[in-house]
Amino acid sequence: MGQVYLAYDSRLRRQVAVKLMPKEFTENKIRLSRFEREAYAASSLNHPNILTIYEIGQQDGHHFIATEYVEGESLRQRITRRHTELKETLAIVIQVADALAAAHEAGIVHRDIKPENVMVRRDGYVKVLDFGLAKLANEAAADVEAEAPTMTRVVKTEPGVVMGTANYMSPEQARGKDVDSRTDVWSLGVVLYELVAGRLPFEGETTSDVIATILHREPPSLLLYRSYVPAELERIAEKSLTKTREERYQLAKDLSVDLKRLKQRLEVEAELERSVSPDTESKRILPATASNTLAPATAEANAIGTVSSAEYVVREIKRHKLGTGLVLGALILAAVAALIYYRYSSGRPAAITSVAVLPFTNQSGDPNMDYLSDGITESLINSLSQLGSLKVISRASAFKYKGKEIDPQEVAQALGVQAIVTGRVIQRGDQLQIGAELVNVSDKTQLWGEQFNRKVTDTVTVQMEISQQIAERLRLRLTNAEQRQIVKDVKVNPAAYEQLLKGRFYRQKGITAENLRKAIECFNQSIAIDDKYALAYALLAEAYTQMAGNSFLDPKEAKPKAEAAAKKALELDEGLAEAHYASAQNKFDGWDWAGAEQSFKRSIELSPSWARAHSGYSFFLSMMGRHDQAISEIKRAVELDPLNLSWSSNLGYFLCFARQYHEAVEQLKKVLEIDRNNANAHVFLGYTYNSMGKYNEAIAEYEEANKLRGETTGGQIYLGYALAKAGRRSEAETILKRLETTKEYVSPAELAFVYIALGQKEQALSALERSYAVHDLQMQYLAVDPHYDELRAEPRFKELIRKVGLPQ
Repeated sequence: MGQVYLAYDSRLRRQVAVKLMPKEFTENKIRLSRFEREAYAASSLNHPNILTIYEIGQQDGHHFIATEYVEGESLRQRITRRHTELKETLAIVIQVADALAAAHEAGIVHRDIKPENVMVRRDGYVKVLDFGLAKLANEAAADVEAEAPTMTRVVKTEPGVVMGTANYMSPEQARGKDVDSRTDVWSLGVVLYELVAGRLPFEGETTSDVIATILHREPPSLLLYRSYVPAELERIAEKSLTKTREERYQLAKDLSVDLKRLKQRLEVEAELERSVSPDTESKRILPATASNTLAPATAEANAIGTVSSAEYVVREIKRHKLGTGLVLGALILAAVAALIYYRYSSGRPAAITSVAVLPFTNQSGDPNMDYLSDGITESLINSLSQLGSLKVISRASAFKYKGKEIDPQEVAQALGVQAIVTGRVIQRGDQLQIGAELVNVSDKTQLWGEQFNRKVTDTVTVQMEISQQIAERLRLRLTNAEQRQIVKDVKVNPAAYEQLLKGRFYRQKGITAENLRKAIECFNQSIAIDDKYALAYALLAEAYTQMAGNSFLDPKEAKPKAEAAAKKALELDEGLAEAHYASAQNKFDGWDWAGAEQSFKRSIELSPSWARAHSGYSFFLSMMGRHDQAISEIKRAVELDPLNLSWSSNLGYFLCFARQYHEAVEQLKKVLEIDRNNANAHVFLGYTYNSMGKYNEAIAEYEEANKLRGETTGGQIYLGYALAKAGRRSEAETILKRLETTKEYVSPAELAFVYIALGQKEQALSALERSYAVHDLQMQYLAVDPHYDELRAEPRFKELIRKVGLPQ
């Protein structure tokens, strides 16, 4: 943009930076006048993170800008010199977002946010440079290359003319369309991604390649480059880099708010981990602190082509699909053998009855191999969970430690286990090495360790050798059913397994309509390859149930498919816990209460340490009014998955249904002390306050939940109930009218809440009868939900409970 000199202002006795503008930028008087107006507007910005412009003028034909002098380094210099810690990354991006928010409010768009235009002082303070100059640069470029296409003109660099950097351009910039504040949001999203991943989200050998990637590809998941990235940070990055402007962050201020909330949450978690005494019982539900240090990307990672995260998974599985399934089965067998042997060995005074399998580390130097180390870990957890007398910590809690340096005793104390399994995966060429260790944390002794070094093509032989050894060693220790359970994955068709793993990958990214649709597609492809693959049918059934439960798909379409898939899974493998769980969900939604309970119990019987099965059964028990049993089951889920706040929030929910309101409030406040942004905990706390008659407190909780996750129909209904009960009738009626006229599906059973609060019992009962007629899922709550208490004496309400089959 010109030559910059360090100068001294003799009048005000201060150092300043003086930028001399290139001649071609200032020859056009109309453009120069427009630039000066915009530069003057930028100079009026009074924000600590925006470089202050002192003067705009000319001397002897040279146009110049005088600004404050910032002593430090550009963000580009910093990230080239060293990697940034997560805490530092968030602090930098938040400051840039705040600067952009101030500029956008003044009607100024930067147009060229990139690390070169961000200065970082020695004390960590950030200054954003060159507001208003990008537009001038683009206009000068238009004169230089009047015949060139707009998207090429904007990014091409000529001597003395900087026209922008392709990698940081938004899709609208790349297409030559008008830009607005959301363009700056995109560019800042690219900077955020680069700081976290150690590489750019959109790359290519040429400018055209880069632009094509921006326009047509999604950025790879951050998890492909960093072993631990908070899910919320991945969501923020994805939303910032949404190609459609309307779906992107609309304001830089909103981006800043989300980043600040994440930063605050991570700081609270870190402080809790440092301050809570190890022997405090509440430690059992504390989440692990997010790692603040992100290792630099490897050369191999930087060499990876720009493809989607799903393509990474598929490509790597195809390269190693035979070795993946068979070595994985061998490792499971060996680990189970070691655990069972040491539990039952007569020479040991104490048996190992609880274990956590921590995420295996990927030591291949290739982040694309993370899918393999994660897959081994999850499969080990699932396999060990099938052993009745062994407590196995669930995946959600175990994966809190991914990418972290750990102390086995501290982890074991937090998770409540006696032993920890750790491991590593290394793949070089056609050589695959997998190692695993079992450690007794009481004395830090290694109980078992094994390493497998084979060519990928030899894994069948390896699997057979280990299977024979395990069978000989454990013949008297495992039942026949358990032996069949732990070896069944070895028999999976590798190509079908490939699609199954891909489907699980999408589901683990988060429960969204798009992720579930992709998962369903993968599970269907897995079944097309191997129509005898029971687990694929079971996971397909659950995915369809989730689509219906989250209103992503009409239940009339989703439920029959879920039922058919679950039925097929059971026909193929009656001993599959996932199949019984999927069947239980379908029966529960179909009001087959006895059948649902039988299937939930069978699922737990087959996989006693599966936290999700215990949670599902606890929900069933709560709806049946069997509150003591429900609370016992959900506490078991918390015990198996102590760092998963979903189960801890559900505990508060079920305490509310049990009319143990004070205990429910106490439990939900514990969750919110750990995660202030847990929307479900706010909703459940509002639910409890409604039931206690504390309507103003309930309103505050519902409003907070709506801020965190956006307004939902359910959220509006609960808020409407509280507003009506608090005497704010007109506000409640406004919500009711909006819900009555919306084209979206609104549960009549939930809408009855607002009618009840407004004293309109007839409308409430009519709504419930409509809900029964359409088999609305919310009818499951009739017997226990405190919101219905005012109707319990009504004969029509009693008749509804009878017809649904719930206990009176």
